[in-house]
Amino acid sequence: MKTMNAKEAKDGFGLLLDTAQREPVTITKKGREVAVLVSKADFERLEALEDAYWGHRAEEARKEGLSVWRRARSS
Repeated sequence: MKTMNAKEAKDGFGLLLDTAQREPVTITKKGREVAVLVSKADFERLEALEDAYWGHRAEEARKEGLSVWRRARSS
């Protein structure tokens, strides 16, 4: 994974975008990692993995009889 500091990222924004198409780029500020830029395709894969994970968790909860949908009681 490539790393750029915030000034490099700002001054070389086109390069940053091009690099992110090939590999994730970590952005640092004052020596601290603050962000990671990934391609749209990588982001969509990560979203799909997260959706699958939470779908699986919800299905397991449903099988165990748990429900996140609870009706509020009337007073």
